[in-house]
Amino acid sequence: MKVGLLGYGQSGKRTLFSLLTNRDIPPGRSPSEPFEGVAPVRDARVDALSKMFNPKKTTYAENHIVLCPDIVVGSDKRDWLEPARSCDLLCILIRSFASGQVYHPAGSVDARRDHANLRAELLLTDLETIEKRLDRISKEKRAGQTPGQVLAEKTLQKCHAALEEEKPLADLPLDAHELASIRSLGFLTLKPALWAHNVDEDALGSRAGEETADTSNVFIVSCLIESEIMKIEDMRERTEYLTSIGLDLPGPERLNHAAYEALGLMSFYTIGSDEVRAWAIRKGSLAPTAAGKVHTDIERGFIRVEVVKFDDLVELGSEKAARDAGRMNTRGKDYVMEDGDICHFLFN
Repeated sequence: MKVGLLGYGQSGKRTLFSLLTNRDIPPGRSPSEPFEGVAPVRDARVDALSKMFNPKKTTYAENHIVLCPDIVVGSDKRDWLEPARSCDLLCILIRSFASGQVYHPAGSVDARRDHANLRAELLLTDLETIEKRLDRISKEKRAGQTPGQVLAEKTLQKCHAALEEEKPLADLPLDAHELASIRSLGFLTLKPALWAHNVDEDALGSRAGEETADTSNVFIVSCLIESEIMKIEDMRERTEYLTSIGLDLPGPERLNHAAYEALGLMSFYTIGSDEVRAWAIRKGSLAPTAAGKVHTDIERGFIRVEVVKFDDLVELGSEKAARDAGRMNTRGKDYVMEDGDICHFLFN
């Protein structure tokens, strides 16, 4: 899954990117170019399975992080718009920290103002996209319309009305056919979003930022101090420091978990002596879809899947014990995957 980091300049996006990916931004990178990295989704279940099976390789699920160019009021949107459209989730970073050494493009720090302006920017961008597409449809009508084009026009008109009322498209009840008719346009407000507040250290662990958001997806981070925390090599010392400032997990883990929740994702696992691996999949997915995450050939030739729950395997200590206890179950193509499933796929 791709997570796009969006926001104004001097909000801490580059620091957050480095915190998530453990990758520095090259000094020569053009500010108008997107930059990508990978953030492993740390998972205690992967660690437990790796300890149990001692594989040659341990692989966490991953989020691909896209650092989008700064949103600059009054400038060409194309620099940040196209990278954002390619993402599955938008992480919109709002500066909520005070610093005389780091200027704010608007001249002052005001999280409520920035949230309102960024929200308006996304709504307006989608509105402009719709108006351009409706204008094009109007010109093409003379040649006649297919049923699909008729549906797209009606859906766009419905979306236009919602945006004029300042409602994000994610709040609009659209059926599967309507969504399919507009999916290629990459509407920003149709994507799930995390509103991330980059706060001072003393606001970590608080509910700061919730009063500015029109969504429950609020994420609190102090990019600078949490970057310093991640440099602490002694895990016990790191955990103690996090606890002392009111946090139970490091910033990268909190954001990855929040991204999973916003995207409706869960994890399943494949195990063996060669590799223990976590895979991300949407909640409600069927077993063949999960098989396709491992390899498309497995999905095409899917016969059945052997499933054991993570908790059962840990409790019983081995796959043999789980099978003997009747906890290893065989499921077919209609099996709905559950979080924590450990799978062996059988296929032609």
